[in-house]
Amino acid sequence: MAKLKLDLHDIFNKGNLLDAELDRVIHEAVRKRIELVEIIPGKGSGQLKKRVLRFLNQPEIKLLYHRIEKDSKNFGRIFVHFRF
Repeated sequence: MAKLKLDLHDIFNKGNLLDAELDRVIHEAVRKRIELVEIIPGKGSGQLKKRVLRFLNQPEIKLLYHRIEKDSKNFGRIFVHFRF
């Protein structure tokens, strides 16, 4: 199964870049029909993870993917599943 990975460690404090990167990876997955995107906000305070989840819950983004899975073994990782 093809997978895209987005590690946010380098841009966690750059708000506008963060949303742009999230938007880019979601649309790239749709364009290339990739079934799984792994987003790594890291562990930290949990603020970045909340921001990623808020981004993914926007109605126009939510239409693009099938479901979100929070990694039960690794708090600092979110999987976004697509169905084509």
